[in-house]
Amino acid sequence: MIGPQRLFRLTRIQLVMLRHGVDDVVLAAPLFRPLRFLVVFMPWRWVRRSEPRGVRVRRALEELGPIFVKLGQILSTRRDLLPKDVTEELARLQDRVPPFPHEDARRIIERTYGERIDAVFAHFEDAPIASASIAQVHGARLHDGTDVVIKVVRPGIPAVIRRDLELLYTAARLAERYVPDARRLHPVQVISEFEKNLYDELDLMREAANASQLRRNFRDSELLYVPAVYWRHTGRDVMVMERIHGIPISDIDALQAHGIDLRKLAERGTEIFFTQVFRDSFFHADMHPGNIFVDPSRPAEPRYIAVDFGIMGSLAPVDHHYLAGNFMAFFNRDYRRVAELHVESGWVPEGTRVEEFEAAIRTVCEPAFERPLQEISFAQLLLRLFQTGRRFDMEIQPQLVLLQKTLLNVEGLGRNLYPELDLWATAKPFLENWMREELGPRATLRNVRKQLPEWGEKLPELPNRIDHGLQDLARMRAELQRHSQEMAQLRRELDRGHRRLYAAIAGGALIVAALLGPPEPALPLDLAAVPATTWGLGGLGVVALLLALPWRR
Repeated sequence: MIGPQRLFRLTRIQLVMLRHGVDDVVLAAPLFRPLRFLVVFMPWRWVRRSEPRGVRVRRALEELGPIFVKLGQILSTRRDLLPKDVTEELARLQDRVPPFPHEDARRIIERTYGERIDAVFAHFEDAPIASASIAQVHGARLHDGTDVVIKVVRPGIPAVIRRDLELLYTAARLAERYVPDARRLHPVQVISEFEKNLYDELDLMREAANASQLRRNFRDSELLYVPAVYWRHTGRDVMVMERIHGIPISDIDALQAHGIDLRKLAERGTEIFFTQVFRDSFFHADMHPGNIFVDPSRPAEPRYIAVDFGIMGSLAPVDHHYLAGNFMAFFNRDYRRVAELHVESGWVPEGTRVEEFEAAIRTVCEPAFERPLQEISFAQLLLRLFQTGRRFDMEIQPQLVLLQKTLLNVEGLGRNLYPELDLWATAKPFLENWMREELGPRATLRNVRKQLPEWGEKLPELPNRIDHGLQDLARMRAELQRHSQEMAQLRRELDRGHRRLYAAIAGGALIVAALLGPPEPALPLDLAAVPATTWGLGGLGVVALLLALPWRR
């Protein structure tokens, strides 16, 4: 049931959307298309809007708060779902969210440190460098002259997130209950994952730890540089990092002016993604243009610089195996193997007919491979594969949602830099090498080396373990022998009992036959007149009854 607070929030959302005139975007969705005829009854549609619809959508999301800004950021990467003009305007939400007052930032910093801001920083820039939905960034300088950036969480943001998440959960539960096709998408699980990511972003200590881990993974790397964290000045609401200077990945003109090799830059972006996913199982899951820069001092060998580590993803070993197998089979156009892997991993029901699923996948993928590389959209291909999987009850895997989103971001960045980017040719050698490393002889030797210290610790105990094992085996053998004897005795007792039962039944039957056999004698009873057969049957019956008695144990 929707309470008064939620009802008030829903009403405000509707008013904001109407005030900014975004009803045309809402009515473009398939769910609301049957209601388009109601447009004639909407007075706000009678006045022509001068602002483009993308601007109106962006401003509505900005006014509705951080949850909707984050939603707009995600949608800005899905050009396969929304019109181009809308996604381009939503891309401005990546780092151009209206900032909060610098007085609030100073107050939060001083509350975290427990002292005046001047005691920690020699200089603090009131004008923020960037402002996002969860936090904003200010420049500063330490007393030793080091230039740093300070990330500060927006004031009051947890309560705002909690309020809007309740609405999203309500909508997701209603969808699962009343929209059959929505159940396959697991909307409640998706919102739960979204909630986890949001609250992870609120904890800047967690983000600092993520940054440190990624920095270790790419130490001395020619592909990616991660700024250092100043742990002494980092807390839950404030994080201080090394200040970097780079060209935004979206500024193509500036990259070209510095002579950056855009083709190599695009290919290295793909290599960074697959390195994070398959080598480290730890990847930057928020790789939108506002978080990626390029080192201008290395035009021939361009290196990426990453910031904002609030959302990171990881994969379990089993996901590694199936994901790599799917990629390799997909690149080799082995659609049979793709279908088999989907069944083996449980992504489609166990009873799915592999040959039918294979044919459906081939129908979607084969036309794409026959087109020029610059016309192949991996986003469109994934979308069509999901639509095809719906026929086979394929379930969306929540643990892969971040990976799918990140891959779409990587493709968008690469194609923006170099439209002829061959994503397949760039990724395939890396995956082949990874498969050799993980499944070949080197992997076996690496696992043996990994286990050697543990084996070395247990080796001195091996004789005692063997002796104890032999003693336990002897005791088990004696116990089994005793149980075997007891079972044999029990079987003998059961056999004797069965024989006594059969004898008793036979004896009773013989006596009854003896009594019923002769005609009724005249009185007084003359025993001499009883036939010999009657005496014989009766005698046999008595003997059988005597044998049925338990004379001994």
